[in-house]
Parts: sequence; C-alpha cells; structure tokens
Amino acid sequence: MKKIPLRTCIVTKEKLDKRDLIRIVKDKDGNVSVDLTGRANGKGVYLKKDKEVILKASKYLPKALECEIESEIYEELEKLVK
Repeated sequence: MKKIPLRTCIVTKEKLDKRDLIRIVKDKDGNVSVDLTGRANGKGVYLKKDKEVILKASKYLPKALECEIESEIYEELEKLVK
C-alpha cells in the first residue's frame, strides 16, 4: 500500500492529504506564487481548500513565508476554492 503524503494547513493546523491542500511557495528570489504542481522549488506552506480558510489566510501567510503577500495571490486562492 502506498503511503499518502500528509501536510499541515497553516491556518487550521489539520494534517490532511496533500491533494486536499493548496501549496503556496516563496522562491529564492522572494517571489510568492500558488504552486499547482506541488513541486516548485522554495519554501512552501499549505492551505486547506476551504473558503473560510482562504479568507483567514491573510493573517497567516505573511508570517509563514516571512514576506509581504500580493493581493493577486489571495485572488487566485479564492478562485481555486470556488
């Protein structure tokens, strides 16, 4: 049986299947993006695919990635959960 990779949502602290989460990545140049492949290089954090979680993400993402997050990132996340 294949092991299912579990990751922790930075908002809810739940351990979930990687497929139920959205990965946000900060690369070495400091660019933040939504990683749909789950394989982009850089520091990655996970958010549960849930509208409530995405709305709360603005409180947690800048601290987790140690940088400012552009509003486009939040807009992209909101589109993904709709």
